[in-house]
Amino acid sequence: MSTQIQIVLSFVFFLILFTMIGIASSRYMSKSSEDYLVAGRSVNPWLVALSAVSTNNSGYMFIGLIGFTWRVGLEAVWITFGWILGDLITWFWVHKKVRSQSEAHNLVSVPALVATDHEGKNQKVIGIIAGLLTLFFLGGYAAAQLKAGSTTLHAIFGWPTWLGAVIGVVIVAIYCMSGGIRASIWTDAAQSLVMIFAMTMLLTACYLKVGGPSELFGALKAIDPKLVELFPDGLALGFGLYFLGFVFGGVTTIGQPHILVRFMAIDATESINKARNIYFVWYTFFSAAAFGVGLYSRVLLPDLTKGLSGAEAIAATEGALPYLSIEMLAPILIGVILAGLFSATMSTADSQILSCSAAVTQDVMPSFKKSYKAAKVATIGVAILALGIALGASSGVFALVLIAWSALGATLGPVLVIRLAQLPLPSWLAVLMMTTGLSIVIYWGASDWSGAVFKALPGFVAPLLIYLIFYLGFIRSKKNPQSTG
Repeated sequence: MSTQIQIVLSFVFFLILFTMIGIASSRYMSKSSEDYLVAGRSVNPWLVALSAVSTNNSGYMFIGLIGFTWRVGLEAVWITFGWILGDLITWFWVHKKVRSQSEAHNLVSVPALVATDHEGKNQKVIGIIAGLLTLFFLGGYAAAQLKAGSTTLHAIFGWPTWLGAVIGVVIVAIYCMSGGIRASIWTDAAQSLVMIFAMTMLLTACYLKVGGPSELFGALKAIDPKLVELFPDGLALGFGLYFLGFVFGGVTTIGQPHILVRFMAIDATESINKARNIYFVWYTFFSAAAFGVGLYSRVLLPDLTKGLSGAEAIAATEGALPYLSIEMLAPILIGVILAGLFSATMSTADSQILSCSAAVTQDVMPSFKKSYKAAKVATIGVAILALGIALGASSGVFALVLIAWSALGATLGPVLVIRLAQLPLPSWLAVLMMTTGLSIVIYWGASDWSGAVFKALPGFVAPLLIYLIFYLGFIRSKKNPQSTG
């Protein structure tokens, strides 16, 4: 049996397995939009935790982060550590409130939660804007996952880049249509197990080939001494703000509908603590393993960008994981790595497509709020949209993910913070906050400061400052005119 056939068989086995798990979940669903979008708020915390790990650790981790680590070396640890720390902050305050308030007001989408004020009244204009932002940026985020999957298949098999994206979107559409968010969570949990096994296997193979940290750092230093420098040079605003920017990258999980919807679907608010413990054990190990593989890939694939520059060089580094798998592993195990990577992309894309379909039917076109059929039609429509973006996008996976993540975090995140704190928020002020957040992200990304501080920090903080200025000053003075003298 040829090497390529062994790889394909191993890969196809897992794809069929994941698809069947998703289809099997349909046995437990009822034909209602609520069950389709939040699984009747009945999902076990183990499944929620593993699903959240898989959804968060997507093509960004397998493709983007490993490629970024190949390029910059040891200093990539700060994006990993900062992101985990910021994510942890949200777990202690945000997720329980998301679960309790979404149930109290019978909400099944994150834009609806953003649009519902402290008295339970829906502010329609905010829901429409939040829904459109979700559709636009989360659709682009899903496209990045499909692009990551196609990058892998192209690297290993030489298949045209469009084919991997098409395969991914077809499989995601099949099981999402079968079981909705429940199918997404079930398959994500299974994919999470394959992902962690695949990354552990490759990290072990690299360790046996190169050696431990001292051997690894020595080899990196021989290639380029800057690869073993922990702190980046030339930061215009200093290291503190540089690191804090990545912490806010994790904090802006607050604005990611495809992740938050899992906490709307968990079986009880009290289950969040258990899910958190499972999530962070898994997430921390997986992040460390991906970082380690990125460093080893620089040693084992030193000529990955030879003769290339600019976007072509970045694209080459984002193929480090599949190329390293070919270099280090037996054919059947390459199939497992490929399945793990493809699983990562699908586990995020499915959640994003479902969150976009929820935004369409619940917020942008609320007349279809109760329609189970409309939710399914929206799913297919969003899947086609994401595929179109993936086939036409010129940016790399890492860039696409960071743009979409920052934009959602800066627009939905600050408004959601105010909602979860149950503070008054007029529609005009919410719109101003979202506009400010998006404008800051766009401006900062194009400025000379983009490499000094991750755009999620100014994009998230600026809208909250807007709220403080207007609410504490203008609004309070109108409520208490005597305070003005």
